[in-house]
Amino acid sequence: MKYLDLDDGHRLDLPARGALPATVHVFDRDSVDAVNAALAAGRPLLVRGEPGTGKSQLARAAATALGRVLVTTVIDARTEARDLLWTFDAVTRLAEAQVQGALPDRDEAAVRDSLRQERFLTPGPLWWTFDWRGAVEQAAKVAAVAPPAPKGWKPQDGTVLLIDEIDKADAAVPNGLLESLGEGRFGCPGGIEVARASGARPLVVVTTNEERALPDPFLRRCLVLQLRWPKETEDFVADIVRRGRAHFPKCGDKVLDEAARMLAKDRERVGAMGLFAPGGAEYLDLLRALLELAPDDEEKQLEVLERIARFVLDKHPAESPW
Repeated sequence: MKYLDLDDGHRLDLPARGALPATVHVFDRDSVDAVNAALAAGRPLLVRGEPGTGKSQLARAAATALGRVLVTTVIDARTEARDLLWTFDAVTRLAEAQVQGALPDRDEAAVRDSLRQERFLTPGPLWWTFDWRGAVEQAAKVAAVAPPAPKGWKPQDGTVLLIDEIDKADAAVPNGLLESLGEGRFGCPGGIEVARASGARPLVVVTTNEERALPDPFLRRCLVLQLRWPKETEDFVADIVRRGRAHFPKCGDKVLDEAARMLAKDRERVGAMGLFAPGGAEYLDLLRALLELAPDDEEKQLEVLERIARFVLDKHPAESPW
């Protein structure tokens, strides 16, 4: 099985994917080791960290580096564990039954065949992850679309499943996934059994913003990667500048450094107040705006930075330092 063989600080270009724009990812040693350990152990990788630390992008980057399909699902308060396995369209089936029942010369055998449960069953993210070929066959019956695959990819090359923001759901969701993730199989309506196919072991990446505690049984079945910003200001500035330079190599060192120090200052201020602190996403937004408003002019960028930083960094209705 293929593992990540990347150095600390490796820069990887990520092509556009669906609604996701092209971007870059900078790997660190811990992330590489955590992904490889999760693959080797056959366990999900739970990635903890505040917004903007690159949790979700790590799954996308790992899929790209490993040459795998990325299957994604974003959790919300209405998500149920079953939604990650399959969805069953009971409403359409009922409507179909009513239409068939109203036909004067209906063929009972044909009616039963048209109402088979599998005709209303759509593969969920975990089905695509475990058994791609089986999911393709089932998707064809309901006109569902497969996740986009890299050019030349084959099912035996493997998949990466991103379960994003699992903390937004009730504890029943992670608890409901324990058996499926642990056993590599689950059942569906109509007596269909889905089992993990042979080939590369899937990588399941689960992210949390720590909005809600996760149940202990789920945590015990995961490997955990903690993505944290350095605590010391100079270390934080160096880390965030490295990321900014990877995304915007044309941005000058003075601008990268000054924007990073503004970010560090605001993080310290709002952190002391117990409020959400801006992070990597805001830093990149600021750099992106500067390069659009003042391209190829570092002095102009510094001037613009002083004027617009507060719009990107100051997000709370408290006294502003700007």
